[in-house]
Amino acid sequence: MNFSALPLAKPLLKNLDTLGFHSMTEIQQQSLPDILAGHDVLAQAKTGSGKTAAFGLGILHHLKVKQFRIQSLVLCPTRELADQVAKEIRRLARAIHNIKVLTLCGGMPIGPQLGSLEHGAHIIVGTPGRIEEHLRKGSLDLRDVTTVVLDEADRMLDMGFRDVIEDIIDFTPSKRQTLLFSATYPKDILALSQQYQKQPKQITVEAVHTNQVITQHFVKTEKQARLETLIGAINHFRPEAGIVFCNTKAKTAEVAEYLSDHGFSALAIHGDLSQKDRDQVLVRFANNSCSFLVATDVAARGLDIKELPAVINFEMTRDAEVHVHRIGRTGRSGSEGMAINLFTQSEEYKVADVEAQLNQSFTPVSAQEFDGETMQSIVPPMVTLQIDGGKKQKVRPGDILGALTKDAGLAGSAIGKIDIFDFNAYVAVERSVAHKALNAIKNGQIKGKKFKVRRFR
Repeated sequence: MNFSALPLAKPLLKNLDTLGFHSMTEIQQQSLPDILAGHDVLAQAKTGSGKTAAFGLGILHHLKVKQFRIQSLVLCPTRELADQVAKEIRRLARAIHNIKVLTLCGGMPIGPQLGSLEHGAHIIVGTPGRIEEHLRKGSLDLRDVTTVVLDEADRMLDMGFRDVIEDIIDFTPSKRQTLLFSATYPKDILALSQQYQKQPKQITVEAVHTNQVITQHFVKTEKQARLETLIGAINHFRPEAGIVFCNTKAKTAEVAEYLSDHGFSALAIHGDLSQKDRDQVLVRFANNSCSFLVATDVAARGLDIKELPAVINFEMTRDAEVHVHRIGRTGRSGSEGMAINLFTQSEEYKVADVEAQLNQSFTPVSAQEFDGETMQSIVPPMVTLQIDGGKKQKVRPGDILGALTKDAGLAGSAIGKIDIFDFNAYVAVERSVAHKALNAIKNGQIKGKKFKVRRFR
């Protein structure tokens, strides 16, 4: 389907042709008619799908150029993405004169931004923390906004921006168009949509999960050698990270300890953990500062870890459907996944049950095939810092991001997921800059206050 089939203004269509935009991508084809019609849209789409052009054209289509006030707001998880989105919207708007797109992101001096805002703008593209800061200062007026876009909304929630996003949206009129783009549809995204969208058109451009993208490996071992086989399988197949499933709570602690003793970053999650300890474990695993999460099926309920490289069944379940559910945590959103399944001779019937369930046949390998391979530990790419200040101390993700990027001079790309709890905050940083980040927070200030900070090993 061509863009010419859409009710776009001639200058926009001419510019699209000049840019080489002829045929629409799938996300554009499915979402643009609804966007142009003024409907709220909830769309599953990844970076590279053409979603920026979809909501960018919608914004430009509805824009009243002669009314020089902020009419559209686009929220992005990172400065890099915000810059990219702003550039794309400017490209799409080249044929329309006097459209001003302003980028407001953290990690940049706020002074020039204040000056730019005084001169007005049509479209604001920015990160949640900095947008909220301008709203608190009174330098940003969103009373005339007609379109709000949440780009990569799942990532923003992962970074701990849920409260901030809610605060920002509350500054916009209730009568507006809200466009939400997310790579996945976890519960938090659906809750956000329900809260702020009105009868949204839901669009999915790809299957969330198919068995075809999961490669399963079945490894035959001896009962007494299962732990050694686990190490050998991880060393052989080299998953970057994964959930290791055990059938009992006691076994999770044993397996996590064994992995740790052999140089792997592993944490157990089970029912005996306090809520604080459970939060810490999940935070560290979700932000890529721990390689392996060892869990039972019960403890893993409700976990929604995106882009999980692997699932390892240290012990196979008796129920083939539960097995399918376990491995379904990997290979999502079109990414490739891996499942490593350990079994003994007495458990061969379980393998047969899985084959019947999936209508597939598998060729097991023997644990002896891993003998003699050189051991190489898997080091997680991130390190988690715990800050003794949270929601109760009015600490926000933007405050932490600013302390690390603006004050400490770290690149925004080196900062990962930020999680804010009532009395603690957790921030993931690249391992290479962890020491610098730790010292920056220890010797510096957040919101004008000093906070204790520690590093998880």
